[in-house]
Amino acid sequence: MEKKFYKQLIENNKEWVASKLAQDPQFFAKLAEGQEPPLLWIGCADSRVPANEIIGAQPGEVFVHRNIANMVLHTDMNMLSVLDYAVNALKVKHVIVCGHYGCGGVKAALSNQSIGIIDNWIRHIKDVYRFHKDELDAIADEKVKFDTFVELNVKEQVLDLAKTSIVQACWKQGQELYLHGWVYGIDSGIVNDLGVNISSNEELEDVYQLKF
Repeated sequence: MEKKFYKQLIENNKEWVASKLAQDPQFFAKLAEGQEPPLLWIGCADSRVPANEIIGAQPGEVFVHRNIANMVLHTDMNMLSVLDYAVNALKVKHVIVCGHYGCGGVKAALSNQSIGIIDNWIRHIKDVYRFHKDELDAIADEKVKFDTFVELNVKEQVLDLAKTSIVQACWKQGQELYLHGWVYGIDSGIVNDLGVNISSNEELEDVYQLKF
């Protein structure tokens, strides 16, 4: 069964290549020339949330970074490297942090169950709970509380993105860069724009505004 599944992946690739070439014989030749995506997507690693498909984007249109619960941590060199390349080399104009309802990482942060090494990652999500404890504890309905926590987590990650030296240096240089927060509904396919749209460090509290 496993061997059959693996072989099917190779066949799927061949079929995908054939379909693309049927639409445009130069499709891959053009892709090989380079990339100029207008968007960086920071999303959850969940297999049900494919960045390109959700927004109907083609290969070459979205630069992607994914991790558990779409976190933006100022100590995560992987995320910072992707962000730096996207902003300074690719000159993306938009960065979307996209979470999703029913996120397993966020759900784990609501409990005290130890899972393993991921506990250390989830602790950052627990910090978000601590920041909004009064609001979340006031919600009696567990689903509403869960959904609200997912949304608050995305909002905090957008703010953390704006606080990075990479993004603030970009703004200081007069480069256009817009940060957005979305939550995707796996059961509907629809994205919820949370209305968190930041395009200047002046929208941050004074203590986070870096002077260059």
